[in-house]
Amino acid sequence: MIKIKYDGAYPNLCSGHLEVWINDTYYDFGKYCLISGGCIMHDEDWDMWAEKGPWKIDKDSYPQDFPEEYKDKLLEVINDELPWGCCGGCI
Repeated sequence: MIKIKYDGAYPNLCSGHLEVWINDTYYDFGKYCLISGGCIMHDEDWDMWAEKGPWKIDKDSYPQDFPEEYKDKLLEVINDELPWGCCGGCI
């Protein structure tokens, strides 16, 4: 069982601290470990908006002892439980 805790919120949804528990084992991913699948868009008049997309995990953020076989499942849990980025806080 994978449980997550993440404190990223608007206007910096992507800069939160990710904590993960797999069964009773704790993993601290630190801050800034999630990469938004979204982006900032604009039209020809430079009116801007945010497009949302699924999260990715920065490959350098995995704790050294994090089990390889749980990486895909963790990403699935993150994308199921967290609002997708981009929140538009960078505009």
